[in-house]
Amino acid sequence: MPLQPLSPQRLYRQIADQLRALIERGEFPPGTRLPPERDLAVQLGVSRPSVREALIALEVEGRVEVRMGSGIYVRESSTRAATVHEAESPLETIRARALIEGELAAQAAQRMKRAQVGGLREAIALMVQESAAGQTPTQGDRLFHTRIAEASENSVLLRVVSELFDERHNPLFEQLGSHFENARSWAIAIEEHKAVVDAIARQDAAAAREAMVRHLANSHERFMASWPAEAEAPARAPGKPAARERKVTA
Repeated sequence: MPLQPLSPQRLYRQIADQLRALIERGEFPPGTRLPPERDLAVQLGVSRPSVREALIALEVEGRVEVRMGSGIYVRESSTRAATVHEAESPLETIRARALIEGELAAQAAQRMKRAQVGGLREAIALMVQESAAGQTPTQGDRLFHTRIAEASENSVLLRVVSELFDERHNPLFEQLGSHFENARSWAIAIEEHKAVVDAIARQDAAAAREAMVRHLANSHERFMASWPAEAEAPARAPGKPAARERKVTA
């Protein structure tokens, strides 16, 4: 048979595959609470971001569920969605954007005319409008970031920024957003966008770079916040047994 091209498997996918295999062979039966994210990272010898993305992939597949105030549990379901096939890592995407868009913001501070800066403020106004209407303000957000890229007058950079931003629509990114994005987090993000514009308007390249990198670093940290289940877990009553929780022993 003809040889098939090979592609390196993303780390989160390898972690998800291992956890799925443990679930399927009964190491984590339905109803079992998975170990905390930090413990899984230590046991598997990987980073917390990779574990988080693996758990999100399994949640998208319907194999686990996040129970508010309790933990992450294996689901009992005979019908499961197809596995998530090689979606880009949301957290790696954000880190890549910080490297690229920090420099583009610095360049914009040196190149943008007053009308172009006004266009950035219009994009922020659209974000505010979308948020006030109860919508996720991604239209204004995308416009903001692509307008900064347009200032480079480099079509390749504009395409890269556009494609990286549009990774927000992959299933892992959307599931992360469902847990960690809300009106409050977007209000904070909008203020971070304003800081970028203020630096660009002052033609302060270093401050513009710093503000953009800080915004994207904060976005990364918002996705790495404590799970709602961990943050809101009530104290266990004396004498009440903890939910079943097992270690990874693959």
